[in-house]
Amino acid sequence: MSATQTQNDNKTVALTRYAWLSISAALITIVLKTIAYLLTGSVGLLSDAMEATVNLVGAVIALSMLIIAALPPDKNHMYGHSKAEYFASSAEGVLILFAAGGIIWTAVERLISPQPLEKLGMGLVVSTLAALVNLFAARILISTGKKRNSITLEADGHHLMTDVWTSVGVIGGIAIVAVTDWYILDPILAILVALNIIWTGIKLLKRSVAGFMDEALPIAEQQLVEKVVASYKERGVQFHALRTRQSAARRFVSVHMLVPGDWTVHDAHHVAEDFEGDVRRQLKDAIVHTHLEPLDDEISLNDIHDK
Repeated sequence: MSATQTQNDNKTVALTRYAWLSISAALITIVLKTIAYLLTGSVGLLSDAMEATVNLVGAVIALSMLIIAALPPDKNHMYGHSKAEYFASSAEGVLILFAAGGIIWTAVERLISPQPLEKLGMGLVVSTLAALVNLFAARILISTGKKRNSITLEADGHHLMTDVWTSVGVIGGIAIVAVTDWYILDPILAILVALNIIWTGIKLLKRSVAGFMDEALPIAEQQLVEKVVASYKERGVQFHALRTRQSAARRFVSVHMLVPGDWTVHDAHHVAEDFEGDVRRQLKDAIVHTHLEPLDDEISLNDIHDK
């Protein structure tokens, strides 16, 4: 196993503690939101509590997938297990959609038969506290996910953030109901929040599918690799079959390096090592594979993937 792979695995292990943060936040908010619903009888607050339960399931899935992703490469998974993160983000997306469906179903029933709400003041206070807990956890998860390039943490953070927006919408609606007694606003607001949640779930699923399909690195990161390639072309090295892919927290770069035929294997190997190091400096923790070929051999340019 390479040193880079070992570092990546250790970082993935460290990410699991953030999944525990998500689980803790979900447990706290389930209790608080259930209390708020029982106090008020609001279908909006009930939908909020339902989503908190989904958050807990999603957080447990995220934790399990991060643990799997941290497993070192083996003979059956020589590139590691990092793609397990995409299973977690896919599950999060599906759970978000199910939560939205449940909210709409409950809201439609209440829309048909509006009911008065009780103890709104206390219910709003408890629900606001739950929203603050989720906001705190979501900001940490999203920030860490982007910094560590973990789609699992980022997805979990966005999932919690949809819960925050749900709570903001529900709290605002319930406050209006408390002032106006327009009880029909409660289910209407719940439906609008559910539609916003559906959009978040669809975006998350699209990103997960892209990961399963070995999508190339973002254009900005590809340009960083091209910049390194250009610097080595000035030294007489040519390149072809440059490929990149993202696998959750891991980046992979592979390329064929064509060096002058009069170079020794020793010299060519050192240039390749320098090139790989320069790419890793541009793309932190990237796993870079180079294939050396003689520049003056016409078959060096033969590559089935270039056709």
